[in-house]
Amino acid sequence: MEENFRDSIGTITQEGKRNWIFPKKPSGRYYDYRKYVSYFLLIFLIAAPFIKIGGHQFLMFNVLDRRFNIFGVPFWPQDFHLVVISMIIGVIFIALFTVAYGRIFCGWMCPQTIFLEMVFRRIEYWIDGDRGAQMRLAKAPWTGKKIRKRVLKWTVFFIISFFIANVFLAYLIGSDQLLAYITDGPMAHLDTMVPLLIFTGVFYFIFAWFREQVCIIACPYGRLQGVLLDDKSIVVAYDHKRGEGENGRKKFRKNEDREALGHGDCIDCLQCVNVCPTGIDIRNGTQLECVNCTACIDECDHIMDSINKPKGLIRYASEDEITNKNKFKLTPRMKGYTAVLFVLIGVLVGMLFMRNEVEANVLRLPGQLYERKENNIISNVYTYKLVNKTAKDIENVSFELMSHNGEIKMVSQDKFTIPAEQLSEGTLFIEINASALNGDKDKLKIGVYSGDKLIETTVTQFLAPRSYN
Repeated sequence: MEENFRDSIGTITQEGKRNWIFPKKPSGRYYDYRKYVSYFLLIFLIAAPFIKIGGHQFLMFNVLDRRFNIFGVPFWPQDFHLVVISMIIGVIFIALFTVAYGRIFCGWMCPQTIFLEMVFRRIEYWIDGDRGAQMRLAKAPWTGKKIRKRVLKWTVFFIISFFIANVFLAYLIGSDQLLAYITDGPMAHLDTMVPLLIFTGVFYFIFAWFREQVCIIACPYGRLQGVLLDDKSIVVAYDHKRGEGENGRKKFRKNEDREALGHGDCIDCLQCVNVCPTGIDIRNGTQLECVNCTACIDECDHIMDSINKPKGLIRYASEDEITNKNKFKLTPRMKGYTAVLFVLIGVLVGMLFMRNEVEANVLRLPGQLYERKENNIISNVYTYKLVNKTAKDIENVSFELMSHNGEIKMVSQDKFTIPAEQLSEGTLFIEINASALNGDKDKLKIGVYSGDKLIETTVTQFLAPRSYN
């Protein structure tokens, strides 16, 4: 098999220009399964920012305000370590999945593939027709019919891109904020409308023109799979032993004994190439451009049925299975990824159980020394910040010393309320008799109470004269 096909990609001509891909409309059992998965994920993607659990948006990634909601659980900047661990778990999960099943995520779950194949291309098939009709239309002169088709398609594409941009905006700023902006009208929020139109343009550019090149050129995952895959990974593979036989492929002829002539089951119909959304020939083996979309499996199975040959010439299989007939089994690398994944998940679950609904920080005011008072009292001034991570107000909040006998005096009111999903900050004084101190830098344990209920504890330092040690 020649390897020169690896020197270029299917979407670029030898002159370096764009080679537009006109894939045949796929059909078959795998395509039906992909439609069900895609529609479910599309519904989830659109509905997730508008679903609330316990008053929290189901999914929100407010980067500007550094507030994140993941599955209804709010995460604040103080929970950044949890977000980092979650991201590491996601990376290792994808790595494990790729080692075991190749680039199946790209073909079945990636938003880029779902929007392109299940939304934009289906609209294109509806307006422009299948592969042959699209190719003829592309070469045709600009008649009234072609202009109408192009304007209709581009308009629909822009509307969908605008809708997608609004959905993503709901993830960024919150669905309540988005609905308020819509109610107020675009002119009342031009500072939001301009970025929204920019993102609309980006989505339109990706799905109307750049398309499969995102997967081939822009997405780093395609490069990553080359490092992660081995001959035991399950991928969309062509059974070259069965397809080539002893004397290679041959066009189909009725009533011909192909086996006696030494030819394989591949009849070189090129339907697997025509249906491929990235324009590759799967018979050349595993390639960077393959997103495991299974369109070639469905098309090849249909051809095999029509010539009374068994299905599975192209199928989910590993190179080791095709070459050596070895069944799939866990490799040491897969076991290693699995062990690390379970450990990290355990750590994350433990941290989530230890995570409090209130985050408290009490710090000495920078640049301020202690103050001596009457009756051997030492006083320090502090600032406090309390973050309420819940969707309810926390009322009657107060502080109490838990480690020393002393008194906490608030600068303003003695008891206050922390608004839902907000923070409260202020200033307080801690006064302790010098006889109760153990050194010049004692650690104080402070309890945060809501009424009589302890809701959080925090630790801070108390500065005192060295002479009181």
